[in-house]
Order: sequence, then C-alpha cells, then structure tokens
Amino acid sequence: MDKPVLIDAQNATLTYQDGARTVYAVRGATLQVHQGEFVGIVGPSGSGKSSLLYLLSGLKIPSSGTVRYRGRCYTEASDRERSAIRRERFGFVFQQPYLLGYLTVLENVLAPAPDTRRYRERAMTLLEQLGLGDKAHRYPSALSGGERQRACVARALLMEPEVIFADEPTAALDQHTGLQVLELLERHRGEGAVVLVTHDPQMLRYCDTVYTLRDGQIASVESRSAPGVNLPPPPAP
Repeated sequence: MDKPVLIDAQNATLTYQDGARTVYAVRGATLQVHQGEFVGIVGPSGSGKSSLLYLLSGLKIPSSGTVRYRGRCYTEASDRERSAIRRERFGFVFQQPYLLGYLTVLENVLAPAPDTRRYRERAMTLLEQLGLGDKAHRYPSALSGGERQRACVARALLMEPEVIFADEPTAALDQHTGLQVLELLERHRGEGAVVLVTHDPQMLRYCDTVYTLRDGQIASVESRSAPGVNLPPPPAP
C-alpha cells in the first residue's frame, strides 16, 4: 500500500498484574494503519481486541514495544500531547452510544469542537446525511438505539479525523442497523482510516485488512484487494 502510514505498532505488548501473575492483554502485535485503510480486528471475547485498539489510539501505553502516530512514539509523548492527538486527529465510536442527556443531538455532535459556531454547519450537514437532520434539536431520550449510534458517528466525523476507532459499535444493534452504521462510516470518512473492533465476522464487509486475535496475539492477517469480497450484499434499508 502506497498511502502514508498513520499508525505503526512494532511488537507492542500490554500486560497487567493479577496478584503475582503477569497477564498479557496484547502480546507482540506488529501492524500498520495506512491513510484511507479500513482495518478490522476480530476475535472471540477476551482475545485482546479492545486492548489492541487502546494501544493503537494511545489510550493505553505499551508495556514493551512501540506504537507511533505519524512517526511520533506514544511513550515519548506527554499525556497532554497524546490527549491532543486523540482530540484533534482521532474519532471514537464505542459499543454503547454515549450521549449527554441534557444536550440536544446537535450539541452532542458539536461537543468535540473548539469553536461550535465554526463547526455548526458541518454538524448539521452530517446529521442530515445520516438521516438525523429533523432530530438535531431533540434530546437523546427521544432517539432509538440506532439513531443514537448514528449521532455518535456524526460526532466522530465532525473534526474530519485521520483515524476513526470503532470498538464494537454494532454489538448493541440488530444486524441490519449495524451494517447501516458501518456503511455510514465507510461512506463519510473521506480520506480517514477506520480501525474496527468486532466479534462478528459479518461486520467486516468494508475492511481492506483483517487481523484475527487469539489470546492477545495476532493469529492471522487477511488482506483484501476488494473490500467485501465473498460477502452477501447489505440488507435493503
């Protein structure tokens, strides 16, 4: 792949202590995320998928090995610098669509913006593209689970991030709605990369590269010349 490397993990390992025992959440992971790439991380529960995503996004620091964003090693960066990278360069979508109940949908989408007036038009455009334009001024309690997750996708896309990290974003949704959320990420991410963690192989439709984890280790890598090959078409809306 000729596009720039955004994230580079080399032999990244994450451990924690369980009493006197050392537990490996991630062991010796080596991978790269390129600009515009859709990366899938799949494996059974407890295989280390979310822990690997936390390493790649700088939410966790490797116990050994390195993870770099555009050549900048996370372990050499200050907490403030890593926080700035996550805020300004990354977008996040998690399993539970967390929205602040006292803010409207539009206000929730604008929450990451340093200047809400500057980004208001883009936020409205995203909500309209995601089918939520008529719900921009409603509160999250008035939305369905799928609508709340779409609002989270709009929030993740607001700052035009270079990388979107999605940790089981469809686990709480039915398959039809889940595939719609992934299609929205694929359609609206622009030149940004996506790193998707999922336990469901059906959610890997748009992935260019798929890493399978077992017991904290990368067990296999699948590179796809055509994303979605051999997968059935998504269900009709």
